[in-house]
Amino acid sequence: MEFTELVRDDEAVSPVIGVILMVAITVILAAVIGTFVLGLGSEIEGGQPPQATFTFDFESGTTTSPDCDTDFAGGSSSDTDGTLTVTHDGGDGIAPAQLTLRDDDGNSNTFDGSSGCGLSSEVGAGTSITVNSETSDTVRVTWESSNGGDSATLGKWTGPDA
Repeated sequence: MEFTELVRDDEAVSPVIGVILMVAITVILAAVIGTFVLGLGSEIEGGQPPQATFTFDFESGTTTSPDCDTDFAGGSSSDTDGTLTVTHDGGDGIAPAQLTLRDDDGNSNTFDGSSGCGLSSEVGAGTSITVNSETSDTVRVTWESSNGGDSATLGKWTGPDA
């Protein structure tokens, strides 16, 4: 066989390209399937907590009719040291059903109306909730993913006597 015949012979080009393409498709398919099998797919689908900031404003000596049914002051006006206003200052908007106010005594309020807070629309910048509280409380704004698998604390207030 002469060199000029080898240069003109291009029969092996198509099978080599076909094999390379098949290997590439197999690797890509394996990577996609592996991502979802290892649980990384749920993180891609919104399992990450939102980026949001909350501020807390405590007014000592004041009591109001709270926005939510559950007071963090134990439900008695004698336990109430003041009012705590929790305000979403900025960041991502969050569905009310995914947010909860919790204190260290086990009291909690969801933002979706099931405990009286009654926020039916998205919790965005400027949205606030007021509850009666004690100076010894620690109150957290917690987020829980829609599938219930992930949660995060988005804001925390510690009373002056805590």
